[in-house]
Amino acid sequence: MMLLLPLLAFLFATLVVVGAAYAFAPGGPSSIEQRLGELTGAPAKVLESTAGYERAIMASLKRIGSVAPRPLSEMTKLQLRLVNAGYRNREALVIFLGIRLGFALLMFAVLAAPVLFRPNMAMALAGCGLGYVLPGMVLGRLAKKRQHRIRLGLPDVLDLLVVSVEAGLGLDQAIQRVGEELAFAHPELSDELRLINLELRAGKGRAEALRNLADRTGVDDVSSLVTMLIQTDKFGTSVAQSLRVHSETVRTKRRQRAEEAAAKTGVKMVFPLVFCIFPAIWVVTIGPAAIKFIQVLGPMGQK
Repeated sequence: MMLLLPLLAFLFATLVVVGAAYAFAPGGPSSIEQRLGELTGAPAKVLESTAGYERAIMASLKRIGSVAPRPLSEMTKLQLRLVNAGYRNREALVIFLGIRLGFALLMFAVLAAPVLFRPNMAMALAGCGLGYVLPGMVLGRLAKKRQHRIRLGLPDVLDLLVVSVEAGLGLDQAIQRVGEELAFAHPELSDELRLINLELRAGKGRAEALRNLADRTGVDDVSSLVTMLIQTDKFGTSVAQSLRVHSETVRTKRRQRAEEAAAKTGVKMVFPLVFCIFPAIWVVTIGPAAIKFIQVLGPMGQK
């Protein structure tokens, strides 16, 4: 009986995944897919199969995520973390909940079913917990990487804004121009600046659009930039001069972070040196002498 329940859970999870894939698979290529095939030269069947599998997977994840528990406090933090990682789609939260719940169930089914391993309920529960936590850890890592790229590209954005404003452009036009110029060098910042322009065109105030930028990125340097721009607009001071001073401040912070990382290198090298490099050096240097001592002193000890 103890082995039957994990086996049934594994079979149920497999049937759900396979059934969802077949249920949501499209019957034929749409007109848009046919047009894309004509423009790209790719066969319509290739586009059909790729889009079909993607839709099937997304639909399955949405269905799983729709039944996942949703504490309000956790959902607010999770939605903000998804936005910080660059996932601004309305359905991103439901898809992530589906990934987290589905991965937890899959880990439990694989470890509990007597297929690949000897069934162990404690290991299965531990794997279920790991499968539930791991997607959140990956999402946090993606958000930190994106914030790091934004932090590195911010001084370039400030320099281009200074040049654009001093050339006679308004702040809104300068933001639009800089966003277009940085589409390849810093795509994350380019997308954020493009969203500012879209919000301004939709009728939002500049202060509100800038605050939304700070919330979406979650970077302290961007938050300080937003505060500076709002205060500059409020008190009527020179935008170009304020941007130039803030650019120097951001570059100083970036240099200080680089110096701090360089100072930590020696401490971080202790572990690989002690546990990876020093043992190999000892084997190479002391090993031959130890073998020689054993060969010389071994017969003397036997006598």
